[in-house]
Amino acid sequence: MTAFLLIWSPKKWPWPELPDVAKRVASGVAVTDVWGCGFARSILPGDRVFLHRVAQEPKGIFGSGYVTRAPYEVADAATKRGYRLCIDFVYDWLVDAHQQPVISREALRVHPFSVQTWDAQSSGTVIKPIAEGALEKRWRELTGARKPPQLDPPAGPTRSSKVTAHKAHSKATSKAAAADPARPSRKTR
Repeated sequence: MTAFLLIWSPKKWPWPELPDVAKRVASGVAVTDVWGCGFARSILPGDRVFLHRVAQEPKGIFGSGYVTRAPYEVADAATKRGYRLCIDFVYDWLVDAHQQPVISREALRVHPFSVQTWDAQSSGTVIKPIAEGALEKRWRELTGARKPPQLDPPAGPTRSSKVTAHKAHSKATSKAAAADPARPSRKTR
């Protein structure tokens, strides 16, 4: 599992619902969210994310979760590309960062945390393995050990679309061959 940094700047994106969302997460509700992930396309379901408040005090890590959907494009006319990449994730811990983060920005300035660039300009930055291990350990010490929140099983196919497409093609080919015995099989082409 890889961990990624999600950046929140209250100067750019006010989040008045944050206290209510934090209360829901604290009560054990599996709260999901959508977050921009910059240019990061390597994020996978199951990967870990940590939310970091930047640009305005109190700065620091204030939430965590698990990715539930890999990056996907969302139309956005405000960007040069015409879209932005987003991920879906479920929180396993979240506090009201308007009050106080769980791990302050000052605490992230010491080794081994200091090997990581915490003040990234956009979300989706990979957390370096040495910092990730130390961060997970400190996070558990401060928040307690928890299992990832349970989510409803996916409604669609659980296999990749490529696998599903190959199965559908094979099924269609075998039906066509059964309907037309004069048609050469795939093996003889």
